[in-house]
Amino acid sequence: MSNSTLIGIALALAMDAFAVALGAGLTLERLTGRHLFRLGFHFGLFQALMPILGWLAGLTVQQWITAYDHWLAFALLAFVGGKMIREAFHAEEERDNRDPTRGMTLVMLSLATSIDALAVGLTLAMIGVSIWIPAAVIGIVAGALTVAGMFLGRRIGTLWGPRVEILGGLILIGIGARILLEHTLWAA
Repeated sequence: MSNSTLIGIALALAMDAFAVALGAGLTLERLTGRHLFRLGFHFGLFQALMPILGWLAGLTVQQWITAYDHWLAFALLAFVGGKMIREAFHAEEERDNRDPTRGMTLVMLSLATSIDALAVGLTLAMIGVSIWIPAAVIGIVAGALTVAGMFLGRRIGTLWGPRVEILGGLILIGIGARILLEHTLWAA
């Protein structure tokens, strides 16, 4: 996997976390270092762990699906990308006075923003990519963009949230299409 593909995947996966961080930055009365650390650390950790879980699951089924793994990779990435785009257009406004960087809210947000990474990990196993460096890069990028999103959320509000998720979805669909083309048209 090329460095540009890896960075593209990491950025695309971090878009959900970035969008949620924008909202979190808006909802907090005062943004502190603790808020930034808690949300950035947990989002980054979950984004790093979920592809590993997906990769491990993918290794168990790899021998049965190698003939059509590129189609499955495309379908998974297109599904996740499409879901991100759809959610950007249908985001419900939910105002909540709870601190999104604490307790079960933090865990649920971390899980929700990283579920897409599970499918990416599964995809990486199917195309024979080692997961360790991609997982680390995905986690670091997600953590950094989460912190940046919280800062921006304090400054610009919700205006960019849906647009960022749409961009992330389009990047994932593009990567899926590239995998499909590499295994079908370009391999012929």
